Amino acid sequence: MATATMPDKQGEKRAADTIVTALEARIASGELANNKPLPPERDLMEEFGTSRTVVREAISALANRGLIELRPRFRPVVRRPDYGTLLNATGTIVRYLLNEPGGVQNLYQSRVFIERGLVRDAALNATKEHISDLKAALLANEKALDNSEEFFRTDIAFHGVLYRIGSNPIFPALHEGFTAWLSPNWARMTRSDDHNRSVYMDHKAIYDAILERDPARAEEALVSHLSAAWKYVEETF
Repeated sequence: MATATMPDKQGEKRAADTIVTALEARIASGELANNKPLPPERDLMEEFGTSRTVVREAISALANRGLIELRPRFRPVVRRPDYGTLLNATGTIVRYLLNEPGGVQNLYQSRVFIERGLVRDAALNATKEHISDLKAALLANEKALDNSEEFFRTDIAFHGVLYRIGSNPIFPALHEGFTAWLSPNWARMTRSDDHNRSVYMDHKAIYDAILERDPARAEEALVSHLSAAWKYVEETF
């Protein structure tokens, strides 16, 4: 009587790793174009001489690395990596660390450190277009004073402009990361019109200092704003 051969799991893993390496290289080179679907599973099976199970394992690994997007009933779509991809890939670890003692405070302090440099740079180097973007964000923030949910969104948007002024793609990605990691905590805070107005006035002080090309005052206003915000977080939690 013939004995059934058990699948070689280690062999399947090596085969999947081979596919991952090959597809990673094609994504990086642009051979597999960004926002375009991967080749069909059957084509990949034929090219690499392997099973559907192995191909799907490779596709899952690529998705975990943020290189493709999985969509129900559709072929996976290529997502060429950028700095946002890197931060998204570490998001699970960061959220775990936020639950450690002092985790939220450590992340918040790193945000303060970065924004101190950003406002100084903005005061020295912001173009007319940057100033216009910052003014528009400030006006939107003011208009939302009596709508806390919208105010929260415009608060984030105001700070987002600061991260874009330097034209460094790392900074906007960091802003997205800070927002994703800290927003669940911010969203739980009790808000009021008085609190919104206080935050808005802080934003205006930052904007005025940047407009007047005063980096020291811009940094001072930013630190005062974020220090007050942290105290509010501590009181809330």
